[in-house]
Amino acid sequence: MKSSPSSLVKLLILGLVGSSCLSVLCAAEDFDFFYYVQQWPGSFCDTKTSCCYPTTGKPAADFGIHGLWPNYKDGSYPSNCDPNNPFDQSQISDLISSMQEEWPTLACPSSSGIAFWTHEWEKHGTCSESAINQHSYFAAALDLKKKAKLLQALQSAGIEPNGESYTLADIKAALKNAIGYTPYIECNVDESGNSQLYQVYLCVDTNGSDLIECPIFPHGKCGSSIEFPTF
Repeated sequence: MKSSPSSLVKLLILGLVGSSCLSVLCAAEDFDFFYYVQQWPGSFCDTKTSCCYPTTGKPAADFGIHGLWPNYKDGSYPSNCDPNNPFDQSQISDLISSMQEEWPTLACPSSSGIAFWTHEWEKHGTCSESAINQHSYFAAALDLKKKAKLLQALQSAGIEPNGESYTLADIKAALKNAIGYTPYIECNVDESGNSQLYQVYLCVDTNGSDLIECPIFPHGKCGSSIEFPTF
């Protein structure tokens, strides 16, 4: 059976739309919110695998940015959304100094942080292209840290990184009272098997600008009493 000219036109249009989706729209998937994750360096380092300071030197004794991760309300998340938009240091040259301070790498071997930021952009950041570009992605993470001053919030409630243990309830309450939103606390274990404060998750709108209540929390649990190690 022969195809009519109109049918061929329709097929051609569908083909163009399909290829456009694959190259543009489908590369940067829609998402529902971001997890904004900060990690305590003392807990990263106080494990069997230990850590390595970046080539710029030992980071400050403060929570450092881990990432800004697009997520769906059902708990799943997109990743590696656009291989055609790799990390480009030249696009964030004005942010590098701040990122070295606020988003340091602690992975071994010691490095400048470029590999860490590359991973975060290519795995997570590319999935937010429908909302923000590469520069805006990293700038948003830095700006959010000014809004979510975790260490200050904890210390104001008498919770210090001194190797002592505190209740999970007190840690969550201190953060919520100071920041205004419910955090999710992730723990890891030290060499002795003690549960310790590792990462704090907060949720952010799809523009990467405002904190929101989390639609869903990650899976996992901490003990009722957790250690806050020194760094």
